[in-house]
Amino acid sequence: MDAVALKTEAARDALSEVQSGMKLGIGTGSTAEAFIHLLAERVADGLSIIGVPTSERTAALCEKLGVPLSTLKETPALDLTIDGADEIDPSLGLIKGGGGALLREKIVAKASQRMIVIADESKMVDTLGRFPLPIEVNRFGLEATRLAIEEVAKSLGLSGTLSLRGGEDDPFVTDGGHLIVDASFGRIPDSRALSRSLHDIAGVVEHGLFLDVAVLAVIASSEGVKRFTPLAV
Repeated sequence: MDAVALKTEAARDALSEVQSGMKLGIGTGSTAEAFIHLLAERVADGLSIIGVPTSERTAALCEKLGVPLSTLKETPALDLTIDGADEIDPSLGLIKGGGGALLREKIVAKASQRMIVIADESKMVDTLGRFPLPIEVNRFGLEATRLAIEEVAKSLGLSGTLSLRGGEDDPFVTDGGHLIVDASFGRIPDSRALSRSLHDIAGVVEHGLFLDVAVLAVIASSEGVKRFTPLAV
């Protein structure tokens, strides 16, 4: 099975967790989009849910497919969020933000009673960091913020390229109007320390380390779909 098919199988399995009447956070990215297509089929068959999208891209797809939507202002407490990830470690720590929606994804996930992450087996890693860590930053003071990120990384024994997504001339802009710095740190031995340190930087709006957020990972491989709960680390 190719990656697209595996994502669809993971999404199909996770969809069994969605019950009528739920208030549902809906993620962003290619795996989340596979879930949205399956969810729309269930909605057309009579499943009654209300969705809160994590990006304008997700909202547009849901509207196109007939998935009813709300906002966190109207629906501030959610039952469940289902979303993909760029990396997943054994504790279900995640790196997210490859699709550029990490701030809204984290807000929606933390407004939910549960978060389920769906992915193909290539996203499973022993230690986070193979995928560059997205860091959402304010436009103001970008160079000072980038320097502060470098200093934090150095203090934790990390180094690597900090790349402005989209480039200096035409940077990628998030739905919230911010920029993203992709940090190629490589293996991150202490993701909790990095998370805390990044949050202490004034120009950092949010980062793509999702720790103690997901309670279940639904992972598809050529051998079928397996479910994982967090391992203590």
